[in-house]
Amino acid sequence: MEKNIYSSPESDLEIGDAEDSGLASRWSRVWASLIDALTIIPITIPLMYFSGGFDGILDGVQPSLSYTLSIALIGTVIFLVIHGKIMVRDGQTWGKKAQNIKIVTIDDEHASLSVLAKRYGFYWCIPQIPFVGQLINMV
Repeated sequence: MEKNIYSSPESDLEIGDAEDSGLASRWSRVWASLIDALTIIPITIPLMYFSGGFDGILDGVQPSLSYTLSIALIGTVIFLVIHGKIMVRDGQTWGKKAQNIKIVTIDDEHASLSVLAKRYGFYWCIPQIPFVGQLINMV
């Protein structure tokens, strides 16, 4: 019998779970990010307090650009001290390790140092752009 070229294709259309795909769930990512934030907050909040970062907040004065950039740089260094070794070795931060997820490339291979630098560099540098950086980061 002849095959009808206008018939719909026959294929198995089963939809797999997110767990089957190997991707981390949104909630595990949120919890990992929260754990990472909790590892750095006990260091950065006292740093901001003792450097005068909270002095003008009650008066509505925004910190200077140089202060904001210096605190961002110090926060980045602190993050790298806390998470750097485990990120390069395993592709995980402490929060990701606690949630049993890791950063991999699209080919499901271990993320190299350059991939990690691009990934975190984008997320850290964009918010530092005056006026629009926070908006771009939120989007």
